[in-house]
Amino acid sequence: MAQAVSPPRRTLDAMPAQRRAPGKDGAGKDTGGYVAPPAPRLVESPVFVLSSVRSGSTLLRVLLNSHSRIRAPHEMHLRTVHVQLSRTFTAAAMKELSLDRQELEHVLWDRLLHLELTRSGKDVIVDKTPPNTLIWPRLHRCWPNARYLVLLRHPGAVIQSLTNRRTNPDHEAIRAEVLNYTEKLEEARRRLDGHVITYEDLTADPEQVTRGVCAYLGVPWERGMLDYGEQDHGTFRPQLGDWSEEIKSGRIHTARPPDPTLPLPPRLTEIAKTWGYPH
Repeated sequence: MAQAVSPPRRTLDAMPAQRRAPGKDGAGKDTGGYVAPPAPRLVESPVFVLSSVRSGSTLLRVLLNSHSRIRAPHEMHLRTVHVQLSRTFTAAAMKELSLDRQELEHVLWDRLLHLELTRSGKDVIVDKTPPNTLIWPRLHRCWPNARYLVLLRHPGAVIQSLTNRRTNPDHEAIRAEVLNYTEKLEEARRRLDGHVITYEDLTADPEQVTRGVCAYLGVPWERGMLDYGEQDHGTFRPQLGDWSEEIKSGRIHTARPPDPTLPLPPRLTEIAKTWGYPH
């Protein structure tokens, strides 16, 4: 397939800091006008896989997790881990510690990554939760030095995969879901200085693609990454990643192309062309 197009993107240093509305936390609750500064991080430069659902992120995870220095656990769903300030005076107490609700959540997220990394004995941690794509500006605020693997797949193939996976699929809802992910992914691709790969290329030439990923992450490539079935990657189950027989097989399967007879919404067609997919 055609190589994904990567137009010039601004570096993280050139991006404006992600801002919240004055006096509002990450959940939109009133904080009395106080917005906390970023606290120190235990994990300075975590790695996030940004992708749509059904785009091969579990395959990329297990390939990376097979590296002796990279820990890539199941989907962590950090954005659903929240802090509750349960008393009227709690916000004032946290303010005295230079914290607000959102920054408390960031500290907790950071601690979770650090705990998992420490337990693994490795030195690079990767979170591949697809909904992270929907909150990438907040990830950037939490970790200004984070690194990003932007994983693309043809939107038509994503729609087909979602349709085949679901019982009594709502086709309109699926198209809307894929469009939402695709818009946020394209936004991240343009604004973050990440490493862009495609699922199609990953399955067609996994050695070349994983070599490029390792170079971006600053670790040597290891051939054992391609034999991910020889490693323990935890339980494959719903809500924590792909659990299909294909991923459980321990082998890399070629990406299925989209059905060329099925039309895409105009915006998805436009983004697919921008990503270098033939129309």
